[in-house]
Amino acid sequence: MPPSDDVQPVRRALLSVSDKTGLVELAKGLADLGVELVASGGTAGAIRDAGLTVLDVADLTKSPEMLGGRVKTLHPKIHGGILARRDLAEDQTDMEANEIGGIDLVVCNLYPFQATVANPGVTRPEAVEKIDIGGPSMIRSAAKNHAFVGVLCDPADYVRVIGELREHSGLSAALRRRLALKAFQHTAAYDSAIATWLGANDPVDEPEIFPETLTIALEKADELRYGENGHQRAVLYGEFLDICELHHGKALSYNNLVDAQAALALIVDFMPTDPASNAGERAVVAILKHNTPCGVGAGATPLEAYENAFSTDPDSPFGGIIVSNRAFDLDLAKAVDEIFTEVLIAPSFTDDALEFLKKKKNRRLLSFDRDKIDSSQTEVRRVFGGLLVQESDPAPEEVMSAEIATTAQPSDEQRTAMEFAWRVVKHVKSNAIVFATHDRTLAIGGGATSRVDAVLNAVAKAARVGLSLDGCVLASDAFFPFPDGLEAAVEAGAAAVVQPGGSNRDELVIEAANKLNVPMLMTGKRHFRH
Repeated sequence: MPPSDDVQPVRRALLSVSDKTGLVELAKGLADLGVELVASGGTAGAIRDAGLTVLDVADLTKSPEMLGGRVKTLHPKIHGGILARRDLAEDQTDMEANEIGGIDLVVCNLYPFQATVANPGVTRPEAVEKIDIGGPSMIRSAAKNHAFVGVLCDPADYVRVIGELREHSGLSAALRRRLALKAFQHTAAYDSAIATWLGANDPVDEPEIFPETLTIALEKADELRYGENGHQRAVLYGEFLDICELHHGKALSYNNLVDAQAALALIVDFMPTDPASNAGERAVVAILKHNTPCGVGAGATPLEAYENAFSTDPDSPFGGIIVSNRAFDLDLAKAVDEIFTEVLIAPSFTDDALEFLKKKKNRRLLSFDRDKIDSSQTEVRRVFGGLLVQESDPAPEEVMSAEIATTAQPSDEQRTAMEFAWRVVKHVKSNAIVFATHDRTLAIGGGATSRVDAVLNAVAKAARVGLSLDGCVLASDAFFPFPDGLEAAVEAGAAAVVQPGGSNRDELVIEAANKLNVPMLMTGKRHFRH
C-alpha cells in the first residue's frame, strides 16, 4: 500500500454533474494543469461550450448512451479505470489486456431527487427517474479506491482541489481520505432520502412510520457557539433555518433553538390548518423561558394577547422568548421593548415593527413559514444505545366533544376557556396544571413530581403575583390519581376542570367534583410531556 502521506498525480479526470455550479472554472483549472477531461452528456457539452477539449464517455467506452440516458457510465472502462489499484501488478495487467486507462479524479454530483420530491405535485414516475444510478456507482468506486483516486461531489471543494494540484502536482492522502468520507456521506444521504420517500409514498400499503431500519440523513446547517452549556460543543443539522428566517441579531444559540422549537410547537397549535377549527381566530402570544411557557394570552390584537400573557408571570419573561400567531406589529414591538428578550418569533414582522426592533442589536428576530412546519412528524429522543421514536402529539381538538363526567354542566364560556387551557397544558412539562380564563393563563404549574404539588405550585405562584383564580378553569395534562389535586384546585377558585381521565380512581374524583358542584370534562386523551 502507498504511504499515508503520499501524493497521487491526476492525469485524467471524469466529470459527470447534475449541479454545474463551478464546473467550467474547475474544468479550466484542470485543463491548465494538463489533466485530460472525460465527461458525459450535458457535462461534456458545458465544458465544450467553454472552449475546452473534452472526451465524451461514449467515445472512451465505445458504447453509446442507451435507455434514454439510464446507462452512460456503467462500463468496465469507467469503473476499471477508477477501481484499479496502481501498486498491484495483477490490476495493471488486467487494465492493459482490456485497454483500460486510469481515472485519477471523479467529479460527480447526483440527480436532484430531494428537490424533485419536495414538489407537492411530483408523480411517482417523475420521482423514480430522478433516482441516480451511475452517479452513486462512480462516487462509491472512487471513494473506495481513495488510496489512489480523488472524488469530488461538492462544488465547495473545487477550489481547494485545484489549489492542492497546483501546489503539490497531485492530491495528498489526507485530502483524498476527507473527500472519500464526504462522498460516502453524500451517497448515504441520497439513499436515505430515496428510502424515506418510498416508505412514505407506497401506493398500496399505509405510509411507513416506523421502518425496520431507521436512516437519518441531515446536512450540517450551522456551527453553534456552544451547546446547552459553555463547555459543550454543538451544531445544527437539517432544515430549521429554511423554515425560519433570522431578520436581525446574533446567530441563534443552542438554547435559543431549543426554546424556539418549544415556542413554535405551542403557537402552531393556535394556528391550525383545519379550517373547521376555531383555535386560530384570535391573536395568541406566548412567553417561554427555559423551554417552558410562563404565560399565554389571547386577544383581538397581538398587543392585547401579549398583555394577557405577561400578566400571568411578570418576572419570568426577562431573557425569554415571545412568540405570536399573528404578524408582529409596532404596538406589540413597543410593548415588548420594555423588557429584555432573547428572541421574538412571528409569522412576519411589519416594516415599522422591524425597523423599531432592530434598534437593539442583540435581539434576535425570527419569522417562520407555517406551511413548512409539519406537526405530524415523528419525534426522536436519544437513549443509551439507541433512539426512541414516537408519533407526534397532534394539536388537541378534543375538548368540545369531551365527555361531561359530572352532574354539573359547563357553560359555553367555560368550554371555551377549557379549550384554551387544554391547548396550553400540552406544552407544559408533566405533571402539568394550567389555571386559565378564556383569554389568558392565570397560573402554570409544571414539572412537579405529584399532581397535587403541580396544583399547589401554580396556586402559590398566582398568589405571589396577586392574581385571583376565582371562577377560572383548570386543565390537567393527565388524570387526577386522587381527589386531592382537584379539591385543592377548587379551593383555590377553579370553577370547571378538564382532564383526560383514565385513573382507577376516576369514580372517586368524579364523586368529589359532584360534591363540589364543579363541572368536569374527561377528554380520553392524555398529553404527557417529559
